[in-house]
Amino acid sequence: MKLKKVMALTLAAGMTVTSLAACGSKAADPTTAAPAADGKTETTEAKKEETKAAEGEKKTISVTTWDNDTSPTFQAVIDAYMEKNPNIEIKVIDTSADEYNNSLGISLSAAQPDPDVIFVKDMGSMLQMADKKQLLALDDFMKADSFDTSVYSGAAEQLQYNGVTYGLPYRSDWYVLYYNKDLFDAAGVEYPSNDMTWEEYYELAAKMTSGEGSSKVYGTHDHTWQALVTNWAVQDGKHTVVEKDYSFLKPWYEQTLALQDNGYMQDFATLKTANIHYSSVFKNQQCAMLPMGTWFIATMIAAQESGETDFNWGVAAIPHPADTGAGYTVGAITPIAVSAYTDEPDASWDFVKFASSKEASEILAGVGQFTGIQTEESLKTITSVPNFPEGESNVEALKYTHYVFDRPLDPNIEEIRKPLDQVHEMIMIGEYTIDEGIEELNKRVAEIKGW
Repeated sequence: MKLKKVMALTLAAGMTVTSLAACGSKAADPTTAAPAADGKTETTEAKKEETKAAEGEKKTISVTTWDNDTSPTFQAVIDAYMEKNPNIEIKVIDTSADEYNNSLGISLSAAQPDPDVIFVKDMGSMLQMADKKQLLALDDFMKADSFDTSVYSGAAEQLQYNGVTYGLPYRSDWYVLYYNKDLFDAAGVEYPSNDMTWEEYYELAAKMTSGEGSSKVYGTHDHTWQALVTNWAVQDGKHTVVEKDYSFLKPWYEQTLALQDNGYMQDFATLKTANIHYSSVFKNQQCAMLPMGTWFIATMIAAQESGETDFNWGVAAIPHPADTGAGYTVGAITPIAVSAYTDEPDASWDFVKFASSKEASEILAGVGQFTGIQTEESLKTITSVPNFPEGESNVEALKYTHYVFDRPLDPNIEEIRKPLDQVHEMIMIGEYTIDEGIEELNKRVAEIKGW
């Protein structure tokens, strides 16, 4: 991916132009215009070149994003960078979240110049790209700029792969529980608390389900990602999604299927076939609760600001297993990287450096996004943004005591995700029993890992 056509301000400042006099080869002052035959001053070619150099040639870099039209996650920082750097235009290559890694993989396998800068959807794909030598190592750039990684509180070091920095923390997300206050008020049911077990959550989903047909309100909603089952199975830190034996997933699939079969959430087949996005289900008030990442805060704030939605909503801590305390959550870091195929490495690094800076973190906090740089100030900024839910419980919901990666930093994780996704779908549509699915996972992951 090549950081296409981005110019660092230092480059623009260093450009100079040399011109020749109209007659002879003696160097002339480029600020001096040659007199025309009619006595008027005409613009010399040297003057034009000087102006062009002073203004800076417009350059373009391409940046990959996903679901950019439904969230300000990327655009807010992209716009801020272009405002600070008027000689740079950033071309956004947007793909749906479900197709992002596949589309990006095709582009990189062709070693084509677009995209230049990569927002990495998950850390596993970053390892895969690094193994294929598709990412540019950033260490030399960081050393030249005396780049301080301490602001990431160790996250930058955790992102290193084989001792090399291929990406810097852009965004940090973890799972919380969103809920529709108006629906809870109408039902006369207390809001979800920040210390709620998964068993209590299942009971609440049943209680908040009402209506029939097109007017039905579901107690909760699970998107089609397998993570909406496996996340809770690894939440206590005892397991990961890379294991020799996946029996630990069984109780979580049993509970999820119970929610679906009892009609407390929309069924997987309908969501998959109709390609229904979770944001529309919550925005259209078709569900009372939604387990989703903190990135959805920005989406809801933007929807309230634009008038797309006008109901009252809240945030609670994600439910926790009965044998753990409150404050356990699951999440991931979104890195930003540079393509190994970029023809503008300096410009690419300049954008990456800005996108992962304190300045960018403040911009993102202003639209409800958490970043790789976590501070009390950023939490205050996010929770003070207009349209963020009022109430101290909503602020407390964003604090956690234990943070587990949804996927481990395993070089085979992207390959392992395929059977995880496929088996998940087969279980959810009833083509596999849970035991059959677990057996299939054990077999296919063992083949991938060579166990």
